[in-house]
Amino acid sequence: MKITGLTDFQKDLLDAAEESPKAMRSVMGKVGNRAKSVVLKRAKMTVKKDTGLYHKKFKRGKVFVDKQGQFVTRVINSAPHAHLIEYGHKQVVHGKTVGFTPGKKVLEKGMAEFESSGDVDKYIGKALDDLLSKNKL
Repeated sequence: MKITGLTDFQKDLLDAAEESPKAMRSVMGKVGNRAKSVVLKRAKMTVKKDTGLYHKKFKRGKVFVDKQGQFVTRVINSAPHAHLIEYGHKQVVHGKTVGFTPGKKVLEKGMAEFESSGDVDKYIGKALDDLLSKNKL
């Protein structure tokens, strides 16, 4: 994700927060929760048919540091049939393939919507302001 729209002071504070893993994990956790809610909203609009526990199984993963040293969190769906909805599947009747149901790409579209909405900048800016007020800076 590319972060734009932050003031110079917020950028400096973000660099300082990256040195404080606990604060950065908290910020990324909040951003991940917001991403999950946007993806869930997209899923409810896209997948209207009741497909078991699909809508209830969206989760935010743990915040971790990737190979490039950046803090990352994931949005996942742990339903056993989520991959079928996401990527598509064959339609099989009595052992014979009769067609193919294309995937709906819910996670991909939802994350693209979240990244393009500018909510990332807003939530990181708000979290940094909260960090400032908490530390009385």
